[in-house]
Amino acid sequence: MKKSKKGNGIIAMSFIIAIMLTALPLPDWAVNWRPDWVAVVLIYWCMAVPDRIGIFIAWFLGLLLDVQQGNILGQNALSMTLIAFLTINSYQRMRAYPLLQQAVLVCFYLLLYKLVMLLILVYLGLNKSDWTYWMPAITSMLLWPWLFIILRDVRRKHRIS
Repeated sequence: MKKSKKGNGIIAMSFIIAIMLTALPLPDWAVNWRPDWVAVVLIYWCMAVPDRIGIFIAWFLGLLLDVQQGNILGQNALSMTLIAFLTINSYQRMRAYPLLQQAVLVCFYLLLYKLVMLLILVYLGLNKSDWTYWMPAITSMLLWPWLFIILRDVRRKHRIS
């Protein structure tokens, strides 16, 4: 069976926009509240088209984020692959959940993402986080319903499946 390549540009564009939103400068007070844009978009596409967006793409996106943010090479890559793995293994259940329940699950996945990042920093002796370190998971959870609706409408409009 031939895989459909339709919509790959739209999916790539959504990741590019997420990376740009991650790089967008914010005031000092808002930096710790920035949602994990790339991780949330990755969760959506892993849930919507798990046969096309998977662990390799998550790893590649993580490497891009590592380079963009100046993190230890592989830190985001490991965390993103964990998110992709968890989402792909539970995408059928996630699709059946209402949006609020999905948002809670997204928050849980992003807390795991942040925990892996923190464990790597602690292991290397670079930990300098406080309670605001966990806030992107909360803001991403609050954003999830709107992001889900927008990306779902884009997916339907361009018939990406």
